[in-house]
Amino acid sequence: MGFIAFLLIGLIAGAIAKLILPGRQGGGWVITLILGVVGALLGGFLAGLIGGGVDLQNFFSLGTWIAAIVGALIVLVIYGAVTGRKGSRA
Repeated sequence: MGFIAFLLIGLIAGAIAKLILPGRQGGGWVITLILGVVGALLGGFLAGLIGGGVDLQNFFSLGTWIAAIVGALIVLVIYGAVTGRKGSRA
C-alpha cells in the first residue's frame, strides 16, 4: 500500500476513533488525526504480529481498516491518559 493511502487510512481511522470514544479528547481534530495516523501504524504493526491472515496491503480490506481503527483507539486512549483528559461529553 502506498504512503498516501496509508496516510488516508490513518486520518479516517483517527476520525472514526474520535467518534467511537466517549467523552472529550483534548487536542482537537488536528491532533486526533495525527494520532490516527500513528494509531494506524500501531494497528498495522500489531496485526502483523498477531497474524491471522489480515491483508494489510489492500486499501479496501476490512482487516486493514479494523487494524487501523483499533490502533487509533489505543493511541487516543493512551493520549487521554497521559494528558489527563477525563471530561464527559456535554
